[in-house]
Amino acid sequence: MIIVQFAVLLAAIIIGARMKGIGLGLMGMVALAIYLFIFRLRPADPPIDVMLIILAVVTAAATMQAAGGMDYMVRLAGKILRSKPSLIVLLGPLTTYLFALFAGTAHITYSLLPIIAEVSTKKRIRPERALSISVVASHLGITSSPISAATAAMLTILGGKVSLVGILSVCIPASIVGILFGVASVWRMGKDLDKDPVFLEKMKDPEFAKHLDSDAGEDKKPLLPGAKSSVLIFSLAVLAIVLVGAFPHLMPQFEAGQENFAVDAMGHIKMATVIELVMLAAAAFILIFCKTSTEAVAKATLFTSGAVAVVSIFGVVWMSATFMQANLSTIEATLGEMVRAAPWTFAFALFTLSILMFSQAATTKALMPLGVALGIAPANLVAMFPSVNGDFFLPGYPTLLAAIQFDRTGSTHIGKYLLNHSFMIPGVVSVSITVIVGFLFSAIFL
Repeated sequence: MIIVQFAVLLAAIIIGARMKGIGLGLMGMVALAIYLFIFRLRPADPPIDVMLIILAVVTAAATMQAAGGMDYMVRLAGKILRSKPSLIVLLGPLTTYLFALFAGTAHITYSLLPIIAEVSTKKRIRPERALSISVVASHLGITSSPISAATAAMLTILGGKVSLVGILSVCIPASIVGILFGVASVWRMGKDLDKDPVFLEKMKDPEFAKHLDSDAGEDKKPLLPGAKSSVLIFSLAVLAIVLVGAFPHLMPQFEAGQENFAVDAMGHIKMATVIELVMLAAAAFILIFCKTSTEAVAKATLFTSGAVAVVSIFGVVWMSATFMQANLSTIEATLGEMVRAAPWTFAFALFTLSILMFSQAATTKALMPLGVALGIAPANLVAMFPSVNGDFFLPGYPTLLAAIQFDRTGSTHIGKYLLNHSFMIPGVVSVSITVIVGFLFSAIFL
């Protein structure tokens, strides 16, 4: 019976991924209905905490975007990227990584990708090199971010055995090392533009050549009045969350034994609650002090992306959690001995599921509890946490498609055989090295 139920889960994920957008969440609900009414499985708890974190963080980021803060950050990043065009393959991914780490979402990098493509093209560096590793780096930024839904889910699942600072102390340095190896893997990827026959053929068209060297990524519009202030408020909010994670005694302590959604059994405020509270408060302060409106926030692209993410995670995680809960004893019996003997093998399960789910938070919420149930040490689970970044494997994730669109030379591509796309090599190298190095840092810091 478990095989049939697993087939239903895989079918829902595959069909939902092909539908794109909210399709993954909707198909998850279809599968959940099949589990409930046909297989009579008891529904697991829906991922309310992850959904609320995404809503809170995206609302704050979208408010900053509406106030012009995103434009300000992009201009600063653009100056850095254009100042050293010969190092775009290195500076591009480091910039997108920091953006995603700061905002807790890879969708914030859409404004950077055209700049990276433009700088690469003008320097006649193959854009595929910088764009491919930059997209992968932005994904690794999610599992390094103190305010991402994936990190918050990881904290909740570990149940206080590892602090927020503990997770960051492993994932941030390990990810940077992984990204540097990824940069090395693409440094000479493909032919140089001046030797690429496809590019040289396109350059015979005068209109194409003229359009290629235009300043498409540079915005001359004046910044909104509250742009810089909105970035400052958002930055202070992120800092506050990190401080609370490092010094939990800063938060009020309540009577033990009265657990609810916001307070754990020991009377401590849950980290998910802190993120939600601080982020929404930051959004309120941006609205008050940065001269923007709630209507502008609702129209922001980040707000739309967040809504899609919430629907997707709602359906697919609830479906997966129900399947795991109903078949936990069978899964433990099948995988338990192997995983206990070689804990690192669990990273392959995380990576494989993330390929199908297209979400770090959804994969973490769905599969990390199994790692805990199998008795894997919390330090090892933290080391394997970045392996949930397998969403580059199938070229359907929005950031991958955006990078392909922004590359006017056509060097960034999907490939004839689907899997031989531009992001495969830097993705496999970066994520693999990050996990390997993560074990080293977890042994040192945890």
